Amino acid sequence: MRQNPQRRAALLDAAIEVLAREGSRGLTLRAVDAEAGVPTGTASNYFANRSQLLVQILHRTRERLVPDPADLAGSLDTEVLLTRLLERMRRERSVHIAMLELRLEGTRRPELQAELASFQGLELEANIRWHLDAGLPGDRQGVVLMYLAMLGLIVDDLTAPAMLEAHPAHGLIRTMVERLLPEKPAD
Repeated sequence: MRQNPQRRAALLDAAIEVLAREGSRGLTLRAVDAEAGVPTGTASNYFANRSQLLVQILHRTRERLVPDPADLAGSLDTEVLLTRLLERMRRERSVHIAMLELRLEGTRRPELQAELASFQGLELEANIRWHLDAGLPGDRQGVVLMYLAMLGLIVDDLTAPAMLEAHPAHGLIRTMVERLLPEKPAD
């Protein structure tokens, strides 16, 4: 297998675009080559098979979605952080749609589902730990509830934005923070 990290990243970025645009059925090594503008057969030099490509796409999405350290600098406010998260999701729309496609593909491929569960479980634990270590309001369960609520908001924002037109995202985020991560725990 080839080891040029820049070429591998470019191929994975092309694969993300194909996956987001064409869905899982349209994701082939040949389609990745075409999207990346490289000679046919290049992707097969980097990925042994489609299953390996899917797993590596999963990890590439994480690389692309890590927040800029500037987004986490200064005074931390949960509402501001979540608003920035939604803005980042909108900027990286294809990466999130590709993630949704990976989730769906995982329902049909047990090996991918296992990789997804492990990957997402580690991500969720890291987010919980970061939130609590940063001293932000709420407890562990509140952070998990916020994760689930934001996931729903993001999925609808990406897939059916017209549905949310009557419910501005900023107001929804503010209400989620107030209700799920209160400054003082409920008695």
